[in-house]
Amino acid sequence: MNARSVLALLLVSLIALGGCGGETMMSEKGFRLPDGDAEAGREAFLYMQCNQCHTIKGEQLPGIPGLASPYVELGGSVTQVRTYGQLITSIINPSHKLATGYAKEVVSEDGESGMYIYNEYMTIQELVDLVMYLQPYYKVVAPDFQYRMYPG
Repeated sequence: MNARSVLALLLVSLIALGGCGGETMMSEKGFRLPDGDAEAGREAFLYMQCNQCHTIKGEQLPGIPGLASPYVELGGSVTQVRTYGQLITSIINPSHKLATGYAKEVVSEDGESGMYIYNEYMTIQELVDLVMYLQPYYKVVAPDFQYRMYPG
């Protein structure tokens, strides 16, 4: 079976399982792949040269000789949890939601993400390892919001 068929089968299975209930600690609405290995995820991040465009807040990554500094930061403080499912979606379908806070021409071309699509080359194990590596770098904080006080 070629990589495209395996990926298609995986995606159909994930859609079918998406509505399943049960105990989920790292995701929402029952979406769950096996746990990965964070160290292997770091190795995959470097092997696939994700650090060509991405930095990770709090992590020192080697630069790629001859290329400009990475411009899209992953991790850090966010106002909502980056779930297991959201991180997987960001990797396998990067145009689903473009990175915010960056000039559109830097992260997209004609509304499509500039991120390379690895779906035909990345194994499922590499995918789950990447998610296991990235998820701990996100810290959820309360949004900075000023509440209006009404006279009583």
